[in-house]
Amino acid sequence: MPKAIRIHETGGPEVMRWEEYDPGNPGPGEVRLRHEAVGLNFIDVYHRNGLYPLPALPAVIGMEGAGVVESVGPDVSEFKPGDRVAYAGVPPGAYAQVRCMPAHRLVPLPESISAKQAAAMMLQGMTGRYLLHGCYRVKSGDRILIHAAAGGVGMIVCQWAIALGARVIGTVGSPEKAEIARKNGCNHPILYKETDFADQVKEITDGEGVDVVYDGVGRDTFMKSLDCLRPMGTMVSFGQSSGSVPPIEVGILSAKGSLFLTRPSLMTYTARRKDLLAHARDLFDVVEKGAVTISIDQTYDLKDAARAHKDLEARKTTGSTVLMP
Repeated sequence: MPKAIRIHETGGPEVMRWEEYDPGNPGPGEVRLRHEAVGLNFIDVYHRNGLYPLPALPAVIGMEGAGVVESVGPDVSEFKPGDRVAYAGVPPGAYAQVRCMPAHRLVPLPESISAKQAAAMMLQGMTGRYLLHGCYRVKSGDRILIHAAAGGVGMIVCQWAIALGARVIGTVGSPEKAEIARKNGCNHPILYKETDFADQVKEITDGEGVDVVYDGVGRDTFMKSLDCLRPMGTMVSFGQSSGSVPPIEVGILSAKGSLFLTRPSLMTYTARRKDLLAHARDLFDVVEKGAVTISIDQTYDLKDAARAHKDLEARKTTGSTVLMP
């Protein structure tokens, strides 16, 4: 019988169990797929620890994967057995060798992109797409700040933004990560542990500030990020790896320059199938053209997902991480 990582309660990495799991046959509108690779993302940690509640327990976590269709349920016409597919988003359930999945949440995987590549980039890459084209449409000459520039989303955003003609400032936690960010297009890596990143941003921009801040860190960076923006700049808070952002008085946005603030999610930006396909198409396009290279810096066996979570939370990882079933 196939196996999966399941949680029977929320908590630390130790709650994840490698156990037999039969997803059953696909129902109406579903396909059954065999994973060839599964992606690791911070949202998996949020589901595991209960920050983002799951519909029910026990549950299989994981939001991203790629593989081959084994069978299709009634009313599925877009896919057939043998098709290569990838996905990122709801419903959870990726940490499994085999799963059933709503067909409308899958995208066809081009032959030029491997399952391992796809599992490493679908969630982070489509996140990069809505950040750069949805929350704030980055154009040539814009200046952006991306936190965790050596992380999976950060590296993709750096490359994609450079391809759009932007100037990229990024925060990193070590000289090694600064070099990684620089190799991925970041014009100005800032060692946030050694210097005040808001002061550095103002110095780099001659006191003007950046057009947009992309902040997936949350509590530790949010308030200072507001100080990095030009008047009427855009603050995009898309994650909280350091913890949730405390409540704020909305008047602070006016006081700091009539700022715009958004808290987006990939699920909203890809809720409609046409938008999901557009995000995937644009991502595949920049990867196939070589404008964005996906860096798979860590690979774990799926059964070792607990160790992967520990390393992710300890900020020991860079780029993308893939779990192999």
